[in-house]
Amino acid sequence: MQHLLLERNLGVLFVFEGWDASGKGGAIKRAVANLDPRGVRVWPISAPAPHEKRYHYMQRFWRKIPQYGQIAIFDRSWYGRVLVERVEQLAKPDEWSRAYEEINEFERMLTCDRYLIHKFWLHCTKDEQYKRFKKRASDPLKKWKITDEDWRNRAKWDEYAVAAEDMFAKTDTVEAPWTIVPANNKWFARIAILKEMTKSIKEHLKANGVSQDEIPVPLKRES
Repeated sequence: MQHLLLERNLGVLFVFEGWDASGKGGAIKRAVANLDPRGVRVWPISAPAPHEKRYHYMQRFWRKIPQYGQIAIFDRSWYGRVLVERVEQLAKPDEWSRAYEEINEFERMLTCDRYLIHKFWLHCTKDEQYKRFKKRASDPLKKWKITDEDWRNRAKWDEYAVAAEDMFAKTDTVEAPWTIVPANNKWFARIAILKEMTKSIKEHLKANGVSQDEIPVPLKRES
């Protein structure tokens, strides 16, 4: 299917958001494991750098839009505007409140021009997150993954939950849908995401003139 995307000049964006320690990085690693690395790019998104703050908040994402025929995967994304920037008051109320429509328009421009956008929210419970935080903190090899900021964000769980609900309500569109993935079980979450990604790409190919016969069928493992 990746070859067909290249052949037909079709772009793909997969967006990963979710709670801290919900398994975004592991799911992305599994998702790209069998892809041709020449045609996929993973973008880990953190706070904007000082020079990026001199521009509109979407500018740094426009620069990361994949070429036609390529796949881009965002580990966090432009939705930070209505999540962390809202909760932490890094954006003014009028700034984050108008961002929903700005984001919808941004995604609409892309999906009207041969791009697929599918967004995943990995949802783990508050108790499960606590278990994972404690496990990371006690493991010398994973301790670097847990920061003071993670604990501060956890203390604002309810505020982030409200922001996430507003985000789903205002940006879950037919063209760029959200899929909420239960992520207490990492194995289940990864399988669910792989299935949804495959389904989305197949539908995108069909919508752009690729017949069912041209789409490869996954090989079944011998028992």
